[in-house]
Amino acid sequence: MTAITVHPDETIGTLVKRWRERRRRSQLDVSLAADLSAKHLSYIETGRSNPSRDMIERICDELDVPLRERNRFYLAAGFAPAHRERPFTDLGAAADAVRAVLTGMAPNPAVAVNVRWDLLAMNEAMGPFLSDLPDGLAGPPVNMLRATLHPDGLAPMVRNLQQWRSQVVRRVRRQLERTADDGLADLLAELESYGGPTSSAAPALADDLVVPLQLTTPYGDLDFLYAATVFGSPRDVTLDEIAIETFFPANSTTAAILRSL
Repeated sequence: MTAITVHPDETIGTLVKRWRERRRRSQLDVSLAADLSAKHLSYIETGRSNPSRDMIERICDELDVPLRERNRFYLAAGFAPAHRERPFTDLGAAADAVRAVLTGMAPNPAVAVNVRWDLLAMNEAMGPFLSDLPDGLAGPPVNMLRATLHPDGLAPMVRNLQQWRSQVVRRVRRQLERTADDGLADLLAELESYGGPTSSAAPALADDLVVPLQLTTPYGDLDFLYAATVFGSPRDVTLDEIAIETFFPANSTTAAILRSL
């Protein structure tokens, strides 16, 4: 669980303005969508007015502010945080749902990760791919992106390393833009530092539906598509940051190998 801190100079007005500009929205646009006047929103941003809890929630909804950052809004405005943050193991029915989805995805490898792609849970089908990670990458927690792209991790197995690394870096950048998570900035810098040999790049095929993850493994060459699943309307910070990543076979050969495992 991460403690929420608010800098003494960080007011509710500076937070609203920062996130409005991050989302590239005008005061008029946000005020109309959040059902308040542009003048009132301007007063909030300049510190001449303090919003109510309900108004904070409406503004955050319009700006798609993650729950962790919404708690910072509340604290800056003098309110108690509105959203709890529980460990994954204390999420009750939601944790059971995650485990049920992971189990149901077999024989396809699947993991549940947090906003920084730290591993929270996985199904048995993922085990063989993570079993030989060196101590520096084995966690806990295992970071799935570091494990995949680090030269000592799965990177030597990735046949289209440059292609896969490029799309992963783009995805982390989008996640950082959406969440403003400090740890993601550090992770992005680390991933970019790995580089990627051009000799490992595989050209995209004309009939590729998405960028595949292409692995050379002891079981044979495997090609994967991946899909991400998130919870709808979360109210808990941990649940808001969970994604279930499932790797589906991109061809019949991969499907047959996964079934045999």
